[in-house]
Amino acid sequence: MAKPERITLAVKDFGPIAKATVELRPFTVFVGPSNTGKSYLAILLYALHQFFGRTAAGGGPFSPMRIRRLLDSRSHTNDEQIDAAHLWLQRMLDDRTPDKRGRADIVLPDEIAESVRPILQAVGEMSPFMNDQVKRCFGVAKSNDLIRHPAARRARITVRREAGDDGVGETGYDFTITRKDARLDASIPSNMQLRAEGVRDYDLRWLGRRLTNRRRSAMFFGDLATFVLPSIVGAVSHPIHYLPADRAGVMHAHRVVVSSLIGRASRAGLDAESPLPVLSGVLADFLERLIELDELDDRGRTTSQRLATHLEEDILRGKVSISESPVGYPSFHYRPKEWQRKLPLMNTSSMVSELAPVVLYLRHVVRIGDVLIIEEPEAHLHPEMQVLFTRYLAAVVKAGIRVVVTTHSEWVLEALANLVRLSEVPKARRSGITDGPALKSDEVGAWLFEQKERPKGSVVTEIPLDTVSGTFPAGFGDITEDLYNDWATITNLAYRNRT
Repeated sequence: MAKPERITLAVKDFGPIAKATVELRPFTVFVGPSNTGKSYLAILLYALHQFFGRTAAGGGPFSPMRIRRLLDSRSHTNDEQIDAAHLWLQRMLDDRTPDKRGRADIVLPDEIAESVRPILQAVGEMSPFMNDQVKRCFGVAKSNDLIRHPAARRARITVRREAGDDGVGETGYDFTITRKDARLDASIPSNMQLRAEGVRDYDLRWLGRRLTNRRRSAMFFGDLATFVLPSIVGAVSHPIHYLPADRAGVMHAHRVVVSSLIGRASRAGLDAESPLPVLSGVLADFLERLIELDELDDRGRTTSQRLATHLEEDILRGKVSISESPVGYPSFHYRPKEWQRKLPLMNTSSMVSELAPVVLYLRHVVRIGDVLIIEEPEAHLHPEMQVLFTRYLAAVVKAGIRVVVTTHSEWVLEALANLVRLSEVPKARRSGITDGPALKSDEVGAWLFEQKERPKGSVVTEIPLDTVSGTFPAGFGDITEDLYNDWATITNLAYRNRT
């Protein structure tokens, strides 16, 4: 049985984080005290996906614009390489055996790989694009503002993928931010056999169209590098979606926020005392998605749409909907079960407003294979609902959507621990235990963010499942114990005062 891929994100001296090495699993949890860097790491992950993702704005790192910039500093592809590419493509179309979804993995022969490998490795020219994405997502003017401490000379971010049994070790990229500049470097073993994963016939024919024009044929290898990239960085190349904290507040006020921003933008430069407000990239993207929801193409989202319906039926007990205003701006509504009329979302409970974006994203945005980041999924939820929602997120993971959450909830961790432990129970004996799906231990990772004095900043370590306490111990038990001890002391003093 082949080993699953391991994808790790290592960070040093970035934001409040002194040191972190996190394995990104299908269900990844960031937990710890406030202001220790959980959201920083989540936003950084979002920025990496936005850069490496094929569907990201700008077309990913090997978009035509960026490849032209790369090729301008190198010799252009020769006729012999182009002819070899023609023959290889035709052979792939004739010989490959796709799976039921029409996809197949393709290994690049040496004559093709030698033209693609330099593009994958020579990413120094792509550094400004990566730097811009980090600045955009964090909403900062300079990326070196994110270096942890004035005494630290640089922040380093490393993405690595260990691809199962291929025997070539780790592959990936390093992004280093210094006080003066930023640099992106590749780590790709020279003996690694390049391959493109999950390629369709349509993709091959699309690549072939690049070769029909000799003047543009050099772009073929850049496009092919985009298909090879997932074998280098794994799921970090998948589309990603970020649901920020305080979703209820944003859902209640998003029309006012967007209208205000548009109004202020129209006056930019006219009023020096009123600078244009700046949103972080994650919040700006979230607001933009809300505006576009009713226009998005829903094809290919049958499974995620079904998950959205389950969330409405099992937790919200009602239906979330979108209607278009006369000016084309979407309005969001909620109709409780067995009600005839709909309520504006601002007139619903905080729980409904908090979970409505999850429903809307699954119905209109998220596809199988995507990554969904949810900050504080427990917000505005009663503990019973926190447990139900955690089980629901486990079902989302089992459907093939990767989930990352930041949390302060002991209930979330305990519910997740139960689902991991449940995987050790035969399916025939699970009846009546829980309606949540079981998750294997290698599908779940919980990571504790702790403030340290040496090194000054947060250090992130994995929390192993404690089978005795039945949770991923994150220090909540210590708080409970301290409260109990305080109660015992106060009770003792109160008793003495009465006697």
